[in-house]
Amino acid sequence: MAKTPIVDLSTIDFDHVVADAEEIRRYNPQRFEMEHLTAVVWECPSGTACVGYKDIGRDEFWVRGHMPGMPLMPGVIMLEAAAQLCSFYAQKHNLMQSSMLGFGGLENVKFRDPVIPGERLVLICKMLKVRPKRLIISAFQGFVGENMVVEGELKGIPIPVDALKNLS
Repeated sequence: MAKTPIVDLSTIDFDHVVADAEEIRRYNPQRFEMEHLTAVVWECPSGTACVGYKDIGRDEFWVRGHMPGMPLMPGVIMLEAAAQLCSFYAQKHNLMQSSMLGFGGLENVKFRDPVIPGERLVLICKMLKVRPKRLIISAFQGFVGENMVVEGELKGIPIPVDALKNLS
């Protein structure tokens, strides 16, 4: 994976919010401590990429235990934040023609630097492959300032919501 940003972040106006938390909730089912996307600030006019961020608070549920005296954002939470950005974008544009997306896999993930409370994790996602009702593959990158802290590819699959509701 390249260290070059998918999107030139110097061209992004982070004060121009495209989707706040309430708008994100229209497309993503996560709530409470599992919401890991603060805002979306840019969508590509050609419909292939977007930029969002997660402001890392000092009261995040993981701060106390990961790691005591040295809080580091867990890598799995960074991946969840990236997945939520990709899911938001795919669901908003109905790319998968499914009511919900879930993790289908990860490829080429690299963690480069830690993320700590008080920082902003800026996320970029770019759609690489879309097979409606089957699979979506997205490249993602995460930055703190100008430093890339995480990158990789994630796969999203449709979740059979109706079938799962009938199990309860």
